[in-house]
Amino acid sequence: MRSVRYVLLAAAVFAVDQGTKSWAIRSLDLGLSRPLIGDIVRLTRVHNPGGAFGLFPQHTGAFIAVSAVVVAVLGAVLVLGRWQGLARVGSALLLGGAAGNLVDRIRWGYVLDFLEVPGFPVINIADSAIVVGAGLVALALLAGGKTK
Repeated sequence: MRSVRYVLLAAAVFAVDQGTKSWAIRSLDLGLSRPLIGDIVRLTRVHNPGGAFGLFPQHTGAFIAVSAVVVAVLGAVLVLGRWQGLARVGSALLLGGAAGNLVDRIRWGYVLDFLEVPGFPVINIADSAIVVGAGLVALALLAGGKTK
């Protein structure tokens, strides 16, 4: 039962991601920017049919297949794995984010992004969770050298 809190964290990331995307699709016009925090953070709805940074937009099916495998593996690692601490928190963030973007690809054929910091690609909550989660897993592996 140790894994329940991590599964709940992944579910919370997924729910917040899907909730904010639902809001964005109802409230933001495609391609138009609206300031959120001055010019530092803007709300800009974009549809990303590709991978990170919009790469390979014509390969949606491949992204769905790879994402489904990633979600399954992360779910197994989270529930059955022996990772602890930061690695487990990172895995939960990765799982929630990957699942959120997978649902977008299946539902719409693209990932909905809406948070823009000038000079960076437009992202969403799932993307943020994936980046932070990957960083935590890397930090845990580098710092401890083991996952147990």
